[in-house]
Amino acid sequence: MPTYEYECRQCGQKFEVFQKMTDKPLVTCQKCQGGPVMRLIGTGSGIIFKGTGFYETDYRRSSYKEAEKKEKETANDTSSKETSPKKTSAESS
Repeated sequence: MPTYEYECRQCGQKFEVFQKMTDKPLVTCQKCQGGPVMRLIGTGSGIIFKGTGFYETDYRRSSYKEAEKKEKETANDTSSKETSPKKTSAESS
């Protein structure tokens, strides 16, 4: 059920109410029991999708996956070369 935010025009109280989408909007304030209320337009809540199949990365093309794999291998090769110890001139002779 969605959460709707209301504001009383008389006392200024803001409050939230869980209502069905088919329920009629509230008319009176819950605090002062008399003031007319106005339903505010909220930002809504984020939807959380759990499981696989919801992200575009779940269905990447095989060519993209192969290119990504090659890029990772290349990155690993260059990082292993950078971390190998370099010989000094004293070690060479």
